[in-house]
Amino acid sequence: MVHTPFPSQHTITQPADAVNLRISEIFFSLQGETSRAGLPTVFVRLTGCPLRCGYCDTGYAFYGGKSLSISAILAEVASYAPHYVTVTGGEPLAQKECLTLLRLLCDAGYSVSLETSGALDVSKVDARVSRILDIKTPGSGEAEKNQWSNLDHLTRHDEVKFVLCDEADYQWAVEVIRERKLDLICPLLFSPVYDKLAPATLAEWVLRDRLPVRVQIQLHKLLWGEGPGR
Repeated sequence: MVHTPFPSQHTITQPADAVNLRISEIFFSLQGETSRAGLPTVFVRLTGCPLRCGYCDTGYAFYGGKSLSISAILAEVASYAPHYVTVTGGEPLAQKECLTLLRLLCDAGYSVSLETSGALDVSKVDARVSRILDIKTPGSGEAEKNQWSNLDHLTRHDEVKFVLCDEADYQWAVEVIRERKLDLICPLLFSPVYDKLAPATLAEWVLRDRLPVRVQIQLHKLLWGEGPGR
């Protein structure tokens, strides 16, 4: 695939101070989820996460990684000449310098999204960033970590995601949507846990209940399976 760069849009302004982040990986792939699914995207995966969801597929990002300055991160992102950039983890907001990285990526002209667990405050994230907020279900084992006040800061520019293990998770998510009127806040995403809940089963439930949600499957796993760098 030939990718056309956007050089005129992405003039990078280096941060004034030498600020470092612990990075698990930076790679170029197709966005596998959200309303941006299928779009060529650079992923910046930060190391570390305070949660331990039972279905986590990026446990390798809990530890290790390498320390990179934001200048070095911006340079590596620019080397792919992307239009879309996703900052993910782990839990990227666990590193406070992530806010600076997000701002500078926006300043550079990229269309930036943030994948966050919803357990940490999103109110200080640059308004230009599309926040993909994961509401943890009981099946994740981390539902008590949901910071519900985050919903007050979301707009139509953001998205809320539920990763569902089973029908109990599904019913729980339906109640949350109805009680909190989430469909009036931003787009909603339902995703089945890979190799645990059949996507077709989830689709049938959503059609049966006429839910205002987008059913999504992880495109990158269909194409390449599980593993780092995808």
